[in-house]
Amino acid sequence: MRRYLITGLLIWVPLGITFWVLQALVTTMDQTLLLLPSSWRPQAWLGFNIPGLGVVLTVVVLFVTGLLTANMLGQRLVVAWESILGRIPVVKSIYNSVKQVSDTLFSSNGQAFRKAVLLQWPKDGVWTIGFLTGVPGGDVAAHLQGDYVSVYVPTTPNPTGGYFVMLPRDHVIELDMSVDEALKYIISMGVAPPQAGNGRGRTKP
Repeated sequence: MRRYLITGLLIWVPLGITFWVLQALVTTMDQTLLLLPSSWRPQAWLGFNIPGLGVVLTVVVLFVTGLLTANMLGQRLVVAWESILGRIPVVKSIYNSVKQVSDTLFSSNGQAFRKAVLLQWPKDGVWTIGFLTGVPGGDVAAHLQGDYVSVYVPTTPNPTGGYFVMLPRDHVIELDMSVDEALKYIISMGVAPPQAGNGRGRTKP
């Protein structure tokens, strides 16, 4: 009986969490309907709310925006808009920082996470998985003696929160696993380890 109960839990818990996450996403995106005038909302001309309509509206707006900015006229408008934002002191700093991160994360040729690595964190003797994001730059690099790398150390089970650290290259071990495999490993809190690779994890000198 205990075995059957555990088997049932293993079936229903992932399904329940999946539906809960999807419901939260749909509910959150439905809030975009509040941006419309009251007379344009479904409640005004149907008398009831349509769950998921905000998702459709968001996708349509994103698609139309991408379609309009894909041509020369749209690109010129974007450049003009960014030029206006670039003249506003505080807005310029925030916008440029967010744009640089979003371009890295979402561009087709960008690599936000380049490699999964093993490192000792938060103290010696305690190991965790991180992701190479590049090398230190600007004035920071001038104050670091030696070969350093930039590493993002995610938290679990939510990898969107974490720590950005700069470490000597020889303090990290490159893992023979893909970034997707490492993310799944982190999100599962180590319960779902990736398949064993060919043992090419290595320390780069």
